[in-house]
Amino acid sequence: MCGIVACILKDKDAAPVLLSCVKRLEYRGYDSVGIATSSKNIEIKKDEGKIDDVQKRLELTDLPGKMGIAHVRWATHGLPTKENAHPHTDCKKRIAVVHNGIIENYRELKDQLIREGHEFRSETDTEVIPHLIEKYMATGSDLEEATRLTTHDIKGSYAIAVISADEPDKIIGVRKESPLIVGKGEDEYFLASDAPAILKHTNRIIYLNDNEMVLLTGEGITVKDVDGNPIEKEIDLIDWTPDMAEKGGYDHFMLKEIHEQPDAVKKTLMELQDIKEMVENFPKFNRICFVACGTSYHASLVGKYLFEGLVGIPTDVLLASEFEFSAGALDEKTLAIFISQSGETADTLRALRMANETAQTLAIVNVLGSTATREADHVIYTRAGPEIGVAATKTYVSQLTCICLLALSMAGEEKLLEDIQHVPDHMKLALEAEDQIREIAKKYKDAEDFFFIGRGYSYPTAMEGALKLKEITYIHGEGYAAGELKHGPLALIDDDVPVVAVVPPGDSHDKTLGNLQEVKARGASVIALGSSDDEVLKSEAHEMIEFSGELNEVLSPIVYVVPLQLLSYHMSVERGIDPDKPKNLAKCVTVE
Repeated sequence: MCGIVACILKDKDAAPVLLSCVKRLEYRGYDSVGIATSSKNIEIKKDEGKIDDVQKRLELTDLPGKMGIAHVRWATHGLPTKENAHPHTDCKKRIAVVHNGIIENYRELKDQLIREGHEFRSETDTEVIPHLIEKYMATGSDLEEATRLTTHDIKGSYAIAVISADEPDKIIGVRKESPLIVGKGEDEYFLASDAPAILKHTNRIIYLNDNEMVLLTGEGITVKDVDGNPIEKEIDLIDWTPDMAEKGGYDHFMLKEIHEQPDAVKKTLMELQDIKEMVENFPKFNRICFVACGTSYHASLVGKYLFEGLVGIPTDVLLASEFEFSAGALDEKTLAIFISQSGETADTLRALRMANETAQTLAIVNVLGSTATREADHVIYTRAGPEIGVAATKTYVSQLTCICLLALSMAGEEKLLEDIQHVPDHMKLALEAEDQIREIAKKYKDAEDFFFIGRGYSYPTAMEGALKLKEITYIHGEGYAAGELKHGPLALIDDDVPVVAVVPPGDSHDKTLGNLQEVKARGASVIALGSSDDEVLKSEAHEMIEFSGELNEVLSPIVYVVPLQLLSYHMSVERGIDPDKPKNLAKCVTVE
């Protein structure tokens, strides 16, 4: 949540570069935006609203100076207003700070600073940071030491970038439990919350760990811990290109990323050999425990069916935010699998650290070098590339692919490991139904409620379809195991409630057909996903999206979710909503 960028440039003004970089982080928040640059003084422009709207009003790029900081906000403390937008300053406006995270003890710090004569202008927790730095600089500390002392006072999670008019050649960055990376260009240096922000300028990245501080000057990069001890850091090369973070002719990032899914899965399948080697070195586990949030939680539910059905290992799926209440049941024979697109999700990282004390841990992550990849015992990388749309699409199918490869390797299912190589082709065929799905979206765009149903491997797919609908159309959607309808939800079915049924060929097919009869008897319109060979399903459904009958039910979640993503996308567009920027949501949840 929230996006940070900072830069020191040699031959050009910082503000236009900062604006272009922070626009690439708008998926992290879009309540407000601001830029501060430093030359002789701190110059700031900021306001509430989306970046393009604020740029039209304020001309953010007119700010002078070759160094500065920028921020796009997802509100936590205080409403989205100009006063609460970052950057925030000290009393004299000589220090400016941008911050991602939450300062848990800001109230007591603010009260103390007010008693000492400091004047506050916002409702945010962030504003205590520049005032604390101001306090320490007033007693003789330089900017670096004052920032270090400030980190000793604040509690919580934070990624911070600081500039001062009194030391106009420096930017200080600090990280604790919120992502912050350093970029090294040709005689220019960057800070950012995420790599896509700065890929246009450099692919040479330094990942900061918790409680590390970086000093940027025109001469280079210095990393220390928050006690002032120097740290040697490696530079990683990111293989993502700037073009991968552009729309590429599509109307929205989400649509582009949906269409990139066959290629994302194809690349992720290349992890198979590394996964097999990992599995060969595993001890004998008697329990699997998945830990995830949101869409990754639904991928984990597919994993539960795979590990229990094919491998025969009891498997639990826990929400990362609830993990602490179950952590005591882990032991050395448990494999705890943590799934996170960013590798920086706060709840998931906290759970990972708890699990590391007793269990073996494995992270399935999309971002090379992220915190989860450095702290887990084992790592599997999804090869989805940067995902900008807030609603997860290609990262979800890549996670499913990793989980399938892991489970099938542990089960010794060589035939299914051969079959999964053809999944990208099945996905391409699913994408060919887009025109049909667009017409379905137009037909049902005004519905107020949707139900999604499935059994077995299709149940998590139904849940993911409902989540996508809620995220980007604001239509109430619920995903249910089809057999649970008669245990309560059937009371909500009538002729105003469309029902999306995920019905691939397989063991649960016939029973799900019986559930379709139940909802049809109560007036529901049925949108079915199933095999092109399934004449019975075609006769029962009002709308039918067809797939190849050769696709094994075990692998169907990777493919059958594609039309559900397209359905939500086109319904969002039909309803006049920007699917890339759903209200109240941000891409990376770095606060608990």
